[in-house]
Amino acid sequence: TQHVIKNIQWTTAKNFTVERGRQQIEELISTWDIHESWLHHTEFLDEEELKDSKWYHYKACWGLPTRRKPVPRATASVYFVIVISKLKPDTLPVQVFYRLESSRLIRRPEQCQFREKWLQDIIENKIVCAERV
Repeated sequence: TQHVIKNIQWTTAKNFTVERGRQQIEELISTWDIHESWLHHTEFLDEEELKDSKWYHYKACWGLPTRRKPVPRATASVYFVIVISKLKPDTLPVQVFYRLESSRLIRRPEQCQFREKWLQDIIENKIVCAERV
């Protein structure tokens, strides 16, 4: 079976705002095949000025609350960076990267379909660690 990688139409550099970036991350997340029981919150973290670009950092924090445990035992974070080049025309779309809190592997939305299992693995590992302490 062929996997279709879902992505969105990212805003251009000249139309980018911090809030627009957060909204677009939410739009991207809505394309991910994740069960509705997962809840998340996306927030802007900071802006980083580099020589050739500006980086905008965001975090989406995920959890699985239930009726019996409305506060999840552990959460999993996905970190996003929206990059605006100072060298390329501002009519081009922004670049977007993300990584899981437990990984240094940097992914691009258009190259890799997000998997719910990644969130499950982070939470399971945290719970196992907490039980060992």
